[in-house]
Amino acid sequence: MKSLIVEKDGSLSIREVPTPKPSPNEALVKTIACGMCGTDIKVIHQSFKGFPLSSYPLILGHEGVGEVIEIGENVTSYKIGDKVLLPFVDATDEMGSAYGAMSEYGIVRDIAAFPPGEAPEVAHAQTVLPSDLCPVESVLFVTFREVLSTIRYFGVEPEDSIVIYGCGSVGQTFIKFLSLLGFNQIIAVDIVDEKLEIARALGAYKTFKTDVVNEVRSLYPDGVNHVLDAVGLPFVTNEAMKLLADRGNVLCYGVLAKEQITIDFSAASYNWNFICQQMPRKDEEAATHEQVLKWIRTGKLNLADFISDYFEFDQAIEAYEKMLNGEIAKKGIIKF
Repeated sequence: MKSLIVEKDGSLSIREVPTPKPSPNEALVKTIACGMCGTDIKVIHQSFKGFPLSSYPLILGHEGVGEVIEIGENVTSYKIGDKVLLPFVDATDEMGSAYGAMSEYGIVRDIAAFPPGEAPEVAHAQTVLPSDLCPVESVLFVTFREVLSTIRYFGVEPEDSIVIYGCGSVGQTFIKFLSLLGFNQIIAVDIVDEKLEIARALGAYKTFKTDVVNEVRSLYPDGVNHVLDAVGLPFVTNEAMKLLADRGNVLCYGVLAKEQITIDFSAASYNWNFICQQMPRKDEEAATHEQVLKWIRTGKLNLADFISDYFEFDQAIEAYEKMLNGEIAKKGIIKF
């Protein structure tokens, strides 16, 4: 099969790799679509924790949707034709895997086929999609579920004030979901006017591009409850020190490009917290599935609203060049 590969020098290529063979507890999936994520960019830049240079080349992608075409003998949770979330491809002798969903085929594991407590973590979130949903658009379920599970983990409350740095696909989802949950003190920060316009449409009541500290402090002289980093840039944590109220929280979701950062907290109160979630737990992610589906069913959430670009798989390298250049305003999706 063909897969999108990040080479040792950080370049991208489409290469032939072995098609995975399902074990008795697994199903083989033909990929329909895969979303492009900021995490992928960190992998391309060789700055994603857990993927040292020695693990490259890597098969890219983690936001896949596919159709089940073959099932192992112990599989009971999937049937041929099911559309499923999160097919992955494991590393091979010659190729590492950054989850591997940018491939023509992938594997899902049936949690029911394993003894209790022995299923791989990812099996909790490899969910069958309702047949009436567009499988291409449904790659958004991955981002949606990760973000909602993270909101729950962060423990924020609707009456809280929150500044969100980064209005790309992830930041947009945070803004929309917080708005759906009743938050009305959402401030969005970005350097791109188009993304700030999107943020306002999704529920941000104020947006800022420059002079963020003075603008926010003019609204909240005593500081805000939370600053959420949706991009993974160390400067956000340091700027947050000037924005937080007493016992305020820096909420770090964007994958940090460096595993060590220096925090200057001279401008902060004596009491503040740094809470980091960069890899949502799959069981917690799966637990949000029904809420996301309910929002879709009731018309509060429209998958297509979060997508700006579609590409065919043979355009994948060009697509990531556009993403690296900041030319994709919302979610970009690769179709197979």
